[in-house]
Amino acid sequence: MRKISMREAIIEALTEEMERDPKTVLFGEDVGKFGGVFGATKGLYKKFGERVFDTPIAESTIVGAAVGMALTGLRPIPELQFGDFVGIAFDEVYNKLGKWRWMHGGTMDMPVTLRLPIGIAGGSGPEHSQSPQALFMHGPGLHIAIPSTPYDAKGLLKTAIRNNDAVLFFEHKVLYDMKGEVPEEEYLIPLGKADVKREGTDVTILATALQVHTALNAANELANNGVEAEVIDLRTLAPLDKETILNSVRKTGRVVIVHEEAKTGGSGAEIAAQISEEAMFDLQAPIKRIGSPDVPIAQSIYLEQFYRPSEQQIIESVHELMDY
Repeated sequence: MRKISMREAIIEALTEEMERDPKTVLFGEDVGKFGGVFGATKGLYKKFGERVFDTPIAESTIVGAAVGMALTGLRPIPELQFGDFVGIAFDEVYNKLGKWRWMHGGTMDMPVTLRLPIGIAGGSGPEHSQSPQALFMHGPGLHIAIPSTPYDAKGLLKTAIRNNDAVLFFEHKVLYDMKGEVPEEEYLIPLGKADVKREGTDVTILATALQVHTALNAANELANNGVEAEVIDLRTLAPLDKETILNSVRKTGRVVIVHEEAKTGGSGAEIAAQISEEAMFDLQAPIKRIGSPDVPIAQSIYLEQFYRPSEQQIIESVHELMDY
């Protein structure tokens, strides 16, 4: 099977969905002729013309316009240049995208796919390196997708664009260049279905985005010491695939949750709570959470590496659980 980058997989998904449905429009900060600051919309302006256009640097306007477009029958795909900027449009996302369908008795659809680049990537500083997805787990009515591979990115994005509810699509910036196998034929990945990236019997490692790869590397190292870790890529945080999570926890009895979000109030906290509620007596040790420290991300390329969870942290946490 061919191998392409996650950037290429995203461009393919956008192209195929815009060809499939003429009501689909793409817009945001520098997504037109420039092709996006991370190159994830390259070539689309030339291909689709006025259906791909640049906007002012005004995130509340971008998302607000997407809401209006959705209400009038379009299927908008707005992109914010950095996911951190979602705070500027918080009301439009948290209230309008997530709640208007329900506030109006289900009489309107909200088919908006909001693309949000996230994560630490080369000294971008505290306002351009964050992973804010956990904020929206507390927002009823919103779907949250967060792929870790080109295959997942394409399949999830196509599903998101076709969804009649709002989807927040988080893309880790470091993963844009990562290559993986992607079929040439069309496929979709449902929201709310996690993926077991590696099977194991001793401990469950739950991860998202870039940390899926960190977890897989740690699991391979653990296997050299006789510990078989099961690595699960959650793929979506809302809906959350509790069935896959709980089945794995009941098999292994030990859980490590790892993400690049700040640890306090991160997605791992909610996931740990749900595991405790539904599988407490299957656990052989306390749940371990590995997140980033609760401080603003450093501007320094040297310092920022200490913010992101590491393979060694995962390995040490697993050994602590095995010795509990």
